[in-house]
Amino acid sequence: MITLQTLQVKEEDDGIRLDRWFKRHFPDIGHGRLEKILRTGQVRLDGKRAKSNTRIEEGQEIRVPPVKADSKPRPKKVTKDNVTDRDVEMLRQSVIHKDDHIIAINKPAGLAVQGGSGISKHVDAMLNGLQFEMKERPKLIHRLDKDTSGVLLLARTAKAASMLTKAFKTKDVHKIYWAVVVGMPKIKYGKIDMALEKKSGKHGEQVVADEDGKRAVTYYRTVDNAAGKASWLAMMPETGRTHQLRVHCKELGTPILGDGKYGGREAFLEGAEGVAQQLHLHAKAIKFPHPAGGFFQVVSDLSDHMRNTWKYLGFDEKMVVDPFEDFYEQWYADRE
Repeated sequence: MITLQTLQVKEEDDGIRLDRWFKRHFPDIGHGRLEKILRTGQVRLDGKRAKSNTRIEEGQEIRVPPVKADSKPRPKKVTKDNVTDRDVEMLRQSVIHKDDHIIAINKPAGLAVQGGSGISKHVDAMLNGLQFEMKERPKLIHRLDKDTSGVLLLARTAKAASMLTKAFKTKDVHKIYWAVVVGMPKIKYGKIDMALEKKSGKHGEQVVADEDGKRAVTYYRTVDNAAGKASWLAMMPETGRTHQLRVHCKELGTPILGDGKYGGREAFLEGAEGVAQQLHLHAKAIKFPHPAGGFFQVVSDLSDHMRNTWKYLGFDEKMVVDPFEDFYEQWYADRE
């Protein structure tokens, strides 16, 4: 017998949307059915009507009416993930920070974060291997391109996921990327403020500079250069548009090394046999409000192919002590 229930919001559900709470605790109630019982006032949050996008808080009470599950349950997704124990162990070895709230991994280049067309192996499919002692499976908070290496942040609880997702939306999360670009920027440091738009062409979908697109802002500085043939760029994106750094570097006249998609032949160094034909873009560091309080910073080591290129070009990683230090003066000046 299905009866009326009044359930209290627990700590792990604090901050999530009401429809997300139903999906988590009543997965057999479809979205359409939920919208109907919300619209007719059958669901109450602390005695009041609520909408599907209402954020709930720990301790609040949710009145759940005696609703039957959908007669035609949604089919389970069929996955073709080809994950081995060796893959999971590789991901475990990539963990660079772990506490009760978050996990940070140093994602290898070439590993996708989520599945898609033609992708059978990705981080999302391996997250059970990073559960460790927790009851919950870690949750993705943001993404990195498949060919971009570096810091990837995961939440270990629903509450941490909600807090970090909000921090990304409010731009309280700052990231530093390191790249090798072909050539040397005419202006050694500055800000790129250039709108971007996705467009389809004969080579598939690409992101292009377009004044009618979405605003994209990147702070950059040249850390070092190798006789003007290649430069080490540090970049702090203020926005998170798809392929933002790759397109901005191309428009700067210095495509990222190995980025044939946007730089074509100009994205490669002739005669550089010691340089891998891979994208040289690495998410070096991330700073964010930690769910336990205060700001927290995670810094990652360069991927193997980029470290080899650093050595080949004579760059010294030790030149940079704090990846964020040289960016904040300009970043704060822009806000005065």
